[in-house]
Amino acid sequence: MQNVSRIGSHRNTRGLPEISPPSPVPLQKITVAYTYQPQCTLVHVAAAKGYFAAEGLEVQQQLHTYGKSALQSVLDGKADLATVAETPVMFNILKGEKIFVIANIDASTTNNAIVGRKNAGLATPRNLKGKRIGFAPGTTSEFFLDSLLTANGITRQEIKPVALKPDEMLDAVMAQKVDAVSIWNYPLSLINKQLGANGIIFYDKELYTETFNIASKQDFAKNNPETVKRFLRALLKAEKFVTEHADEAQSIMSLATRIDKDLIRDVWSNFHYQLELDQMLLITLEDETRWAMKNKLAEQAEMPDYRSYIYSDALKAVKPEAVRMNR
Repeated sequence: MQNVSRIGSHRNTRGLPEISPPSPVPLQKITVAYTYQPQCTLVHVAAAKGYFAAEGLEVQQQLHTYGKSALQSVLDGKADLATVAETPVMFNILKGEKIFVIANIDASTTNNAIVGRKNAGLATPRNLKGKRIGFAPGTTSEFFLDSLLTANGITRQEIKPVALKPDEMLDAVMAQKVDAVSIWNYPLSLINKQLGANGIIFYDKELYTETFNIASKQDFAKNNPETVKRFLRALLKAEKFVTEHADEAQSIMSLATRIDKDLIRDVWSNFHYQLELDQMLLITLEDETRWAMKNKLAEQAEMPDYRSYIYSDALKAVKPEAVRMNR
């Protein structure tokens, strides 16, 4: 009898040698720095549902409290991709960092607000004058604070700004170390719940649209275009799932982040979970740059060409209708 051990030691019912199946192609490992924030729902869902693995990716999770920290991990060479709002992107571009925004994964006009204590004399935004207001430097928290103050005829010099980390804000408000804080969800809703009847929130949906983005170093996107496409394809599957199964998506977020599902449900409608790249991102980056230069928050004095910091090729390949930018 012929020795067939090289191609398989078993025979089928017809007496023919069975060919061993090929070994599975190993998944490509990438490290993604993303946050517990609701804006990262698509990433959490894609990980939980196995969409990254289905696209040939093994995503090593690196969870952060907020996007500024996640982006810094990419800049430090500790992660390949990050989820981050546009404000830290803008500040780092002004510092000379070579960053690409690859896609927006959320947009919101009601995620940022100022929450404070009524017993500190707060009834309208104009009452913020003279108050101690906490903010997270270099983030949307700082930009929204200054924007709301300006809209109400108040300058930064007319308040007492207090630099805080996002996870310090709840204790600072409850201990009356500050009168209010400029912050996003989930801390925004948590602080308001803790304050109860003594809490007040100042929104302004006409003032600012926050974009939450996938970002990387430029070299990573240029050298790994297929990897970026596969990552976005996984997020597109998550986008469809979130649209069709919101309750299960909320459960996934609760399990992944250990945030109470009721809180997740409370803030859910504030967010727009879709992949896109549109003109709003460029407009917001330019508005924030003018603000940073005017307030001496950046040394650069010239407006960057932000179009050169947008990597649209991958999104055009997987969802062409989502790219709406004037070139």
